Amino acid sequence: MKDPPSPIDEAMLDRIHGSMIGMALGDALGAHVEFRPRQYLVENPVVDLKGGGTWGLEKGQFTDDTSMALCLANSLVARRGYVPYDQLVRYKWWYRDGYMSSTGRCFDIGTATKRSLCIFERRQREFAVKHQIPLNQIDFLSDPDLLKKFDVNCSEEGVAGNGALMRLAPVPLFFYKRSTRAVQYSGRSGLVTHGDEKAYDACRYYGALIVAAVNGATKEELVDKNFYEKHKKWFGNKSLHPDIEKIAQGSYQKGGYDKGIRGIGYIVNALEAALWAFWSDNGSFRNGVLAAVNLGDDADTTAAIYGQLAGAHYGYENLPEEWRKEVYAKKFIQCLSKWIVYEGTNWSPDGSKTSEIASVIVDKSPFTSNTNLNELSAGYYVGEIEDDESVLKPTNVLKCSHGSDVMDKTGDIPAVDCSNKDVKTFLLSPHYYHLQEKVANAAIESTYLFLKKLGFNRKKI
Repeated sequence: MKDPPSPIDEAMLDRIHGSMIGMALGDALGAHVEFRPRQYLVENPVVDLKGGGTWGLEKGQFTDDTSMALCLANSLVARRGYVPYDQLVRYKWWYRDGYMSSTGRCFDIGTATKRSLCIFERRQREFAVKHQIPLNQIDFLSDPDLLKKFDVNCSEEGVAGNGALMRLAPVPLFFYKRSTRAVQYSGRSGLVTHGDEKAYDACRYYGALIVAAVNGATKEELVDKNFYEKHKKWFGNKSLHPDIEKIAQGSYQKGGYDKGIRGIGYIVNALEAALWAFWSDNGSFRNGVLAAVNLGDDADTTAAIYGQLAGAHYGYENLPEEWRKEVYAKKFIQCLSKWIVYEGTNWSPDGSKTSEIASVIVDKSPFTSNTNLNELSAGYYVGEIEDDESVLKPTNVLKCSHGSDVMDKTGDIPAVDCSNKDVKTFLLSPHYYHLQEKVANAAIESTYLFLKKLGFNRKKI
């Protein structure tokens, strides 16, 4: 993958990359003990990255927390701004087809998120009929007037799970130069799947902390009980929900589990637990993330939320090296982090270009029939190096998914690090079942445009 076309702020990259990898590390550390009760973690504390456990993952693979964050980050970069409809489309791709999953499938999804995405799909179908849009093009709306007419808030009051917070980081990272926008969009990003005011304000507050962290705020400033009051303009002078306000005023600054800190799915508890881990980590990401995991219950999400802020504060280079090298799709996340810096730096309210996303359909499907998601026999996955340019072309594969191993029939082309000595294997997404081939073609076309943004040239299909 090529870097952005012009230099970026390396110090900012260290923090943004740190936030993204910190989130993935927290997710991966907690994944194999997700849903385990506190007492189990007391008796069997997590001290290192492991595979197996709840989901049978390989060491370093992540769950829904990071997958949804990568969906969100991809949307921000590809659309060059905040387009919630496109974010929901990518969440849907993840849910239905494993887009941005570390295994090629959606294996871990919260009840509220699943319900919201089903509502979104129903609204898409109704919207397509009403506005005479072919159903195989509904994922690729780019007309601003049509986008304004679509109701993207697919949840309701009372839905306040931690799923809104676990994926948050890309929004404040992308809008790091515009704090008010970052806080505003952070809140809105949660509402699309979690409609409660507490979810909205938890995302606003945590988004503000991440913005402050990537811009160099000290630990003391980030855990200041008056942080909200000192940054009230970032919040549009709009008050926080009382439950979130208590946290902002320092309710988390106390002993851990014995004093009521809980790593459970309710967003208020999740926010408090992540901030407790950050406040009490003694300047060590390792200490904080393990403390978050060892609270038990929704361990991966608590730790992923911690990792977003702690990674932004400590920076990538200060994360444990032996863990960093184990993160799944780490080169992809690094490249994506660079583009978050690049596009975020250059973003302006008048400069977002949404018209570049594909609304065209490729005429012929690249897929063979009678295949399923993890056993596709053909597709556009490999780019050979010809004349110093990357050319996307079909190749036979044994296994194809969004992040799981993709290899040729000799087994010589692992895709975890996106390359080997002869060819580069890209994590192209989404890959669809043959029954959805028209939608798949449109999605692949969109992926081509995203890769073009990253510097690849498509000479032929």
